[in-house]
This record gives sequence, C-alpha cells and structure tokens, in this order.
Amino acid sequence: MPTSSSSELELPDLPETPDTSGVYPRLTAEQIMLLSRYGERKQLTKASKLFCEGDRDCGVFVVLDGRAAVVQESSPVGEPRVIAVHGPGRFVGDLSMLTGQAVYVTAVAVTDVEVLEVPFERLKEAVTQDQVLGDLILRAFIVRRSIHANVGAGLRIIGSRYSGDTRRLRDFVSRNRIPYRWEDLEEDPEAEVALRAFAVPPDQIPVVIWKGQTVLRNPSNTELAELLGLREDAPRRDAYDVLVVGAGPAGLAAAVAAASEGLSTVVLDSIATGGQAATSSQIENYLGFPAGISGAELADRAVVQARKFGAAFVVPGEARSLDTIEDHIVVRLGDGAQVEAHTVVLATGVRYRRLDVPGMDRLEGPSVYYAATEFEARLCRGDPVTVVGGGNSAGQAALFLARNTTEVNLVIRHDDLNRDMSRYLAERVVSAPRVHVWRNSEVCELEGDLSLEKVVVHDLRTDERRTLSATALFVLIGAEPHTRWLDGAIPLDDRGFVLTGADVGGADMFATARAGVFAVGDVRSGSVKRVASAVGEGAVAVRLVYEHLVRAGRR
Repeated sequence: MPTSSSSELELPDLPETPDTSGVYPRLTAEQIMLLSRYGERKQLTKASKLFCEGDRDCGVFVVLDGRAAVVQESSPVGEPRVIAVHGPGRFVGDLSMLTGQAVYVTAVAVTDVEVLEVPFERLKEAVTQDQVLGDLILRAFIVRRSIHANVGAGLRIIGSRYSGDTRRLRDFVSRNRIPYRWEDLEEDPEAEVALRAFAVPPDQIPVVIWKGQTVLRNPSNTELAELLGLREDAPRRDAYDVLVVGAGPAGLAAAVAAASEGLSTVVLDSIATGGQAATSSQIENYLGFPAGISGAELADRAVVQARKFGAAFVVPGEARSLDTIEDHIVVRLGDGAQVEAHTVVLATGVRYRRLDVPGMDRLEGPSVYYAATEFEARLCRGDPVTVVGGGNSAGQAALFLARNTTEVNLVIRHDDLNRDMSRYLAERVVSAPRVHVWRNSEVCELEGDLSLEKVVVHDLRTDERRTLSATALFVLIGAEPHTRWLDGAIPLDDRGFVLTGADVGGADMFATARAGVFAVGDVRSGSVKRVASAVGEGAVAVRLVYEHLVRAGRR
C-alpha cells in the first residue's frame, strides 16, 4: 500500500484554490470523523509527496491542517504545473483512487501538513457507508479527471496526425477517459525535439511517454493498458459464474446486478468501458438525472459500482470465438487467452456504420470521427465541422460541437428531424444559432489534400451539390452489431443481431438458442436502442442467469 513519497518537490507558498463549481468540496466534521475510522493521521513536512504520477492503489488524503497541491509534474514547460491547492477539510485525489489504476498527477505538501490517509481498499468500504459522502467524493473525482484531461496531464502521445497508429492510440486513451497530451509532428516543434532526446527513429513512431521517462514505441492497446493498470488480472478460477462480453450500459448493468448477487463476474471489452453511450456528451432522458448526465460519467459511476461488488474488468479484451468445453462455455480472446464461465451475457452492442464516398479512404484517418467527446471537440475548436445522421447521437454531437466550433452542418437524408430524434433534442438543434440542418441531403464526397477541407453535400430533391467548409466529419448514421465473432456459434437475424426468446423457440426473453448464453441491449434482435432500455435488459437478464445456475446445481 503506497504511503507518502520520500522524494520532495519544493513549491512556493500558494493560496487555496477557490471552489466555484463543487469540484473541490470541503468535508464536514462528521464526514471527516467517519473517514477517520478507515484511515490514519500523518504529519508530513513541506515538499513531501503524498502520491506520485504513476502510483497505483493510492488512497485519498484529507487535509486536516496546512495545504497540499495537485500538480502536473511532467508538464510541457519543464516545471511542475499547479492544478489545484487544497486547505483544511478538502480531500486530495481523483478517480483512480476508486479503481486502483495509475494516477495521472502528483500531490505535494505546500506547507507542513497533517493529513488523514484512507487507503485504497478501505476507501471503497468507507464510501459505501454514507451515500452522501460517497456521491460527493465520486462526483468530485469524475469532474477532476475532466480537468486533468483539459490541462494535458498524464500521458504524452507524439506522432503524426496522418498515422493510423497515432489515431488508434488517441482513440484508445480518449475512449478510456485517460488524460493525455498529444504532440503533432506536423505542427509542434517540441515533438521532434522530444523524439531526438529519446533517440526514437521514424519507424518507431508514434510513441507514448509516461512520467517523463518511460517510452513505449508504437505500443499495442494492450501494452498501454497494462502500463496504466487498466487491464487487471482477474482472479484465477476454473470458471466464472458470469462472463459479460461488452461493457456498454447493458453489460455494466449486468455486471453490477450479477456481482451484487454474489456471482463471480468478469467483464470483457475490446476498447473501453461505457460503449457508444460513453461518447454522448449529455443524456437528458435517463431516469433520475433531470439535469442530464454525460455518457462518460454514467460509465465511470457504473464501473466503480461494479468493482465495489467484486466484478473484474479486462480491457482491452477482444472476444474472438464462443465454444463449449464439457460443461463450461469458453470465450477465446484476440491475444490467445481464454475465459471459461458457466453463463455468458452478450452485450457487445453496435458500432456506427462507415460512409462509402470518394475521399473517405484517404481522409478517414486524420479527419473522420465516429464519436463526439471532449477529445474530438478540442481537435476541431474554432473550425467548421459536419455531422451526418438524424438520431439522438447526431443531435447531441451537433449541440456539443457547436459550443466551440464556428459552424456545425448537420446532414440528414429526410426532412423530419423528429422522425429519429427525441423531440426535445430536435427543438434545441433547430434553435441553435451555430447549427445548420441540411434536410433531404447526403454527403457524397470528401475533399482535401492531407486532411479534410471540404464536404460535398448532395440535395436529393433538386440534385444540387453544395460544397461546405469542414475540418472534421462526424459520422453517426446508424449501426451494425458486433457479432461477426459469433457467426456459427448462435443464431443471428438477417442483419446480424442475436436472436433470443420466442425467435429461437424459447420462453425466456433474453435467452439465446445456446444454453447458458443470454443477449441484452443493442446487440439483441428487436431491442429498443436506448440507454435506459439497455440498462434494464442487463439487470433483468441476471435473474435468468441466476435461475440457470440454480437448475444446473451451481446455486
């Protein structure tokens, strides 16, 4: 269990950072007393480190006296960048304190301090004892992670915007909500300086620099995940009670429900937790969140909840085949490993379709996106962009991007924005001053030399073609299921969605034709493609899982 570092970092005597948005709340005396039962008081001298960038399984520190600062130690200016300063009653930490993954910042004592350190394992126990305290800490941690991402804390990724591997790494860390700083070889002179300093030849680009010294040369997603503690080693056992394939809303709901019932549960996902929903900037029609909730926050909350009950996560963990060995169901992974379980919940969801138009093959890598998160928004800040699609995802993306771009052109193939989009969202899109809706239109060509410069839009009624300026294209035009790996293993419908219930002659709505295998959420044929319904299906299916285990004599 980590304790305060013996190394020191001298900072000037800095005042406490004001808390203007609830990101740095001050705990009450009662809340500090509760945490005291789970932690230990410590006296630290000025310049002592509470935890360091890269540490894992860290605890949270409550400042009792003095001040402590959170800094980006390996900042681009060479000197530590102060992110926040905390005084008595405030707590120091971020989301990694609840997940056991690597932290992306360093905490240092600005003055001599007295702190209450609550270790990682005890913190998870403490936040379950007081709902208000637990939610206060979790909410602050989630927002702090976003702040750390905005200042470029954490990883450095150096590469070319035209490189497919650079795009792969950027997508992976973005989807996993990992703070990072990208340095473009085409525009940032410091990027070339860093490559020379680390003696990195051109054929080993892109590189990831961690803690200012560890260099990964064109790493795989798995190598990067292992470095950061994303890919945990699930506890060894002959077979899990439940294997959940896919960590979108349906899979996360199934994981929470299964683990809370005491079932040994492991979750696989090839990219990140949260699925497509995690790329939504704001979900406003989800029960219990009248002001809306971002898909990323919903995912982070669900992961913390599932881990609290004992669920294990393997990310990335790409399922390649499903088979049966004796009485176990076996899922083989892309890296050659395999996971055995008594039951499997398929929640692999869908992925957005690709536009097949001239210019796509050439410009897709540097300029075409299939999600609109903070990461993509930063890349096209101050530029015109085009969004293709008429559903909720496209509407949310258009509104989100309009906050920082000069213009958003939303292209739909029909004339009724209310047809596939929730009415409240359609009304906001129409009234947004920076969003222009092109009805009865389709994107027919992309133009640009090394990156996207213009989008050609074809009017389906008049046959007229218009050229719109755009530095980025967001394609949100419907989806196809992640089921190619299941071909021949279980019955699928003519579009590739998993058949369940009456469609395969069964009585259980989420049961497939294969005993012990269930399907939930967007991947299931006939499901309602909404976050709320996916969550409901994932939770309800666990009841069928439990009944199957009882019939098999395993409960």
